[in-house]
Amino acid sequence: MHSILAVDDSASMRKMVSFTLVGAGFKVVEAVDGIDAFEKAQKQQFDLVLTDQNMPRLDGIGLTRKLREHPNFKNTPILILTTESSDQMKQAGRSAGATGWLVKPFDPTRLIEVIHKVIR
Repeated sequence: MHSILAVDDSASMRKMVSFTLVGAGFKVVEAVDGIDAFEKAQKQQFDLVLTDQNMPRLDGIGLTRKLREHPNFKNTPILILTTESSDQMKQAGRSAGATGWLVKPFDPTRLIEVIHKVIR
């Protein structure tokens, strides 16, 4: 079973994402922001990281950069799921090492399709 680290500062969004992923057969670990996610990533390997962009303490792009510096996360798919849709933000995400960029509100079926495409 693939494990996914779901990162969002909104509890309702984390629950929605978790519900969707667990329903599709994934194991989900939730984190409340980038710092919480990075600490959890130090203790456990994940098959994919799904992160919000706008969060306190450490945003999604900052988390992506930190994870890419860690040997265990060099090739792990990282998807940024956010309300941000500007090309400038997407480019910043790509530059940081994000695998993909999805805009909220998300379509559960599409989210699962994208995850299946990028997960190893």
